[in-house]
Amino acid sequence: QVQLVESGGGLVQPGGSLRLSCAASGSTLGYHAIGWFRQAPGKEREGVSCINSSDGSVDYADSVKGRFTISEDNAENLVYLQMNSLKPEDTAVYYCAADPDLYCSGYMRDTDFTSWGQGTQVTVSS
Repeated sequence: QVQLVESGGGLVQPGGSLRLSCAASGSTLGYHAIGWFRQAPGKEREGVSCINSSDGSVDYADSVKGRFTISEDNAENLVYLQMNSLKPEDTAVYYCAADPDLYCSGYMRDTDFTSWGQGTQVTVSS
């Protein structure tokens, strides 16, 4: 089972940008689906974006389309989430997750992913 570690979170002003990284170890990410989820205080965890390593296809939640970009560096076993035009409602703990048997398309269910990172806090505030 792959181990995942997120980094790159922090405090940013509205309209600013952050890039989150998800580093994988213990297994390569080839043929995995890798997703980014977030959980704000008092809210359920929601899927933000997903990438399929098998073919590079990506998907986004409507709330982040046009602002967030997911990408991967297979050679370094890294997945990134570039977040632009950040809003206060993007404030949450962000998690990356992976599964070797999943092909993500459309709605992301956290129960479909078997490996999880510990999360990184993103706070958007002036």
